[in-house]
Amino acid sequence: MSEIQVLPVLNRQDQKTFLTFPWKIYKNDPLWVPPLLPDLRKRIDPRRGVFFKRGTAKYFIAWRNREPVGTICIAEDHKTNEETGRREAIFGFFNFIEDYTVMEALLERAIHWASARGLTSLAGPFNLDYEDGYGILVEGRDRPPALMCGHTPPYYLEFVERYGFTPARGDNLAFALDITQDRPIFRELAQMAERVRRRKNILIRPANLTRWRDELERVYILLNRSLSHLPDHRPWQREVVFENLAPFRKIADPELVLFAEADGKTIGWFPGLPNLNEIFIQVNGLCTPWDYLKLWKYQRQPIHCLTIKSILILPEYWGSGAVILLFDEMLRRARERNYEWLDFSLTSADNPRTPVLAKRFGATLYKRYRVYRLEI
Repeated sequence: MSEIQVLPVLNRQDQKTFLTFPWKIYKNDPLWVPPLLPDLRKRIDPRRGVFFKRGTAKYFIAWRNREPVGTICIAEDHKTNEETGRREAIFGFFNFIEDYTVMEALLERAIHWASARGLTSLAGPFNLDYEDGYGILVEGRDRPPALMCGHTPPYYLEFVERYGFTPARGDNLAFALDITQDRPIFRELAQMAERVRRRKNILIRPANLTRWRDELERVYILLNRSLSHLPDHRPWQREVVFENLAPFRKIADPELVLFAEADGKTIGWFPGLPNLNEIFIQVNGLCTPWDYLKLWKYQRQPIHCLTIKSILILPEYWGSGAVILLFDEMLRRARERNYEWLDFSLTSADNPRTPVLAKRFGATLYKRYRVYRLEI
């Protein structure tokens, strides 16, 4: 067998090869949603990518017989390491053919890069953004992923665990809730919400897009205060929150991005977004000018899924009933807009509340992802 060479991305042609390699892996996979190439180019560009305000990264391609057979990005998030006290590298853009030696060569190159910088562990996969390309798919191959969720071939899981990686934290879960039928649990939820309204001073309001930065500041505070109890919690950086949520201003229906307030204080956030992956799966990552015509065509069609990316409640209000009001209001508004199902993704299995709440309101688990760590 020919030798595998793992070489750095050095020029524009290498970058194109690096970014488009997944099309080789997933060309016959009907569940894969191609990422948008313009977004990927921005993300890996040190001059434009938000990650580079706090970290450094290097990109590599594995070659055999002058053909690309795998890719990996290895990075150091200086700011997060400083705040958590870790010396950890993160890896992502992790793609390889079904050949263990290819994955092995990619990881050895990544470990060499990390060790040379005094880093002592490797965690991932994340595509530079902890919320993108999250983890490896463990179960759930009956439908495409929702917006911002990843997809990997079955052999990734086997190979990574064979190499010695262990789970970094509890699995991250995606739940689905069919809202096309009137169900007893929905009526029960409405009754509970009415009781909370009568006895609590809690207001549910939509997002105010004219005060966008103020709303993002509220989300930033809620993210760090509401999730700090989770194992392996990484503090959110303000610039990351602002950058990640910036595109949502263009696509979100503000009436489906809900805030909970008590006595004028923001205590919760529950954002619903149209699942644009129903469109993106049709447009080939916008690789060619013709794909933009497909985008124009498909974006005129109705979207069936509303994806909910987070439910945040300040810990001191966990027993206030705010979550019941948010669920009830979101359900009512989504049904009024003819959505057929809700996606709740992703929530950690370590979270003591959210998976229980999702099941309590009738949602079923449909995907499971796992992030890994390797001590080096």
